[in-house]
Amino acid sequence: MKDVILVESPTKAKTLTRFLAGKYEVIASMGHIRDLPKSKLGVDLENNFEPQYIIPKDKQKTVKQLKAVVKGAKLIILATDPDREGEAISFHLHEILKDVNKNSDFERIVFHEITKGAIDAAMTHKRKIDQDLVNAQTARRVLDRIVGYKLSPILWRKVKRHLSAGRVQSVALRLIVEREKEIGIFASNAFYRIVLTVNKKGEKNTIDFELTKIEGKKIEESKEIKLYDGAYKYSYTNLSKDIADIIIGQVKNEGLTIVDVQQKETKRSSYPPFITSTLQQAAFRRFGYTGKRTMSLAQRLYEEGHITYHRTDSFNLSDVFIKASRSYIEKEFGKEYLSPDVKVFKTKSKSAQEAHEAIRPVNIEEEKEKISKELGNDYANIYDLIYRRAVATQMSDAIFASTKITGEITKKETYTFEASGSVLRFQGFLKLYSIKEDETQVLPEIKVGEILDYKNASLSEHATNPPPRYNEASLVSSLEKHGIGRPSTYAPIISTLFDRLYIEKNEGRLSPTEIGISVTEFLVKNFSNIDDIPFTARLEEELDEIAEGKLKWQNVLKDFYTPFEKQLKKAENAEGVKIEIEYSDRTCPKDEGRLIVRQSKFGKFLACENFPDCRFTESITETLDIPCPKDGGNVVMKRTRKGRTFYGCSNYPNCDFAVWKKEDIIKPKEPTTATN
Repeated sequence: MKDVILVESPTKAKTLTRFLAGKYEVIASMGHIRDLPKSKLGVDLENNFEPQYIIPKDKQKTVKQLKAVVKGAKLIILATDPDREGEAISFHLHEILKDVNKNSDFERIVFHEITKGAIDAAMTHKRKIDQDLVNAQTARRVLDRIVGYKLSPILWRKVKRHLSAGRVQSVALRLIVEREKEIGIFASNAFYRIVLTVNKKGEKNTIDFELTKIEGKKIEESKEIKLYDGAYKYSYTNLSKDIADIIIGQVKNEGLTIVDVQQKETKRSSYPPFITSTLQQAAFRRFGYTGKRTMSLAQRLYEEGHITYHRTDSFNLSDVFIKASRSYIEKEFGKEYLSPDVKVFKTKSKSAQEAHEAIRPVNIEEEKEKISKELGNDYANIYDLIYRRAVATQMSDAIFASTKITGEITKKETYTFEASGSVLRFQGFLKLYSIKEDETQVLPEIKVGEILDYKNASLSEHATNPPPRYNEASLVSSLEKHGIGRPSTYAPIISTLFDRLYIEKNEGRLSPTEIGISVTEFLVKNFSNIDDIPFTARLEEELDEIAEGKLKWQNVLKDFYTPFEKQLKKAENAEGVKIEIEYSDRTCPKDEGRLIVRQSKFGKFLACENFPDCRFTESITETLDIPCPKDGGNVVMKRTRKGRTFYGCSNYPNCDFAVWKKEDIIKPKEPTTATN
């Protein structure tokens, strides 16, 4: 009988089998095989919060197969993922299988990449299950079960039936709700900017200068407002329309005298390698992938041996990879592209697992095209992003030549105009890991004392903008900044908010639904600590301390539950939050009942108020005040089957025009305000 290795997934089992050449029987547990019951709390509150695990029905067949496989094995190696969740899966496997064969010996191995070298090294460093890591996972699972099981019934009674609450998700929801409130109370004001267009004598190319000072005083001001999540700073000019018109009249046909020219060299260093949060943010910005999609793609890349473990908060890179990447850079790009010194990045997070590695390619010779052929373009996109970011860490700085030119026109007052530009002189790491640069004008050689010829003066109206709504990338960034959640939880947090219909997405931005706002309002009033950033962050730190063996998990649960139980009793008598029904101006064509607006994970729709007696529904179509660029029809907002918003022509299928964002719709050019 062969010794047995137990992993979570069939893909991982297949990859390990390939490297082990038939020496072991590798079996997948298909994830967790024990969990808390769905039908009851499953936590003994009177007995030190002891979890009452069961084998779910859908796992019983798998457990039976596992028991049959390990029955004759002398050695059972637990090779689940190298984090708390993986450690817990190993623990539950051991607990269920330990009595099948009393002579079996259980060992635990961990590896951060699935390669022959990593597996061989893991086999020489077998260990027992780390109970501290298991305890930390148990504490999180029990905490979340208590909050969800105890809070949800109260939400049913006080807000709306079928609602549910979550410990970490509630804080993420509050961030989105608070931002919506901040946007609602923001007072937007109009302001104006003046751009002077000039050129050097005898040259056709023009240069744009912006008015920055009047009589030596800056016209741009900035204001900072305090938000629930940090602060928001915005800038504006103190120019009114009347004053701006006077200035344009005074500078018209006047030459611009150059009074200062500043030139300097600036450098930009390469970014750290990806960790879970930054990979999700970059994948969203570059490809529009949700966190859930990104983690799914990365999961398979890891399990098939293409990248290192993708749930990590460490910036560490192995010496082997650094040596290989530096050799590759020098060979492919030349010595000038190689950083003179080895670059080492340190995380600011106190809880980061420094023994882990950042996300990087396993084989530096493996290229995007190979991944594309094997797995498809989406996998290749994520792999290429990881590859370029990791290798670029050891490349030299990018060098820019920056120029700032100041000119003046003196009439009744002295008006100061400035032009800035930068030119990339040396690509450095940008040759491999490109980023979107703000476009700047290329400035010609200009000397102090030169007078540039007037061509045009234009006035543009602007408005101060409220703080932006979160997108998935910025929400993950905020959660990470505050210490809320951990690498494995970011994607599930956001997915849960969508599934519960607490948030919706429009043009990539997250906004709360009426249900989400009502839930947050009730929780803030009655369970302020559950919805509090510092409290939740501190609880995350305590979970980390449990994993380090510094705290007992039962003590952490007790400290949480004692005040929470009092809040639960008090909330029973709390005033409920009423969700206002949104009626449309139409009646149901079936029974003439009023049509009301309802919410699903695919967006808003109309339904008859007499449901379930009448099941009439109709989707809501938002029509934009923009004609279709193809046939002039109405552009309407639509949703894919997965709920993603896009904009298409109302004449579909006769017209197939469709775009993801409003700004991608070609609009008629508007005339600019200018005086010649």
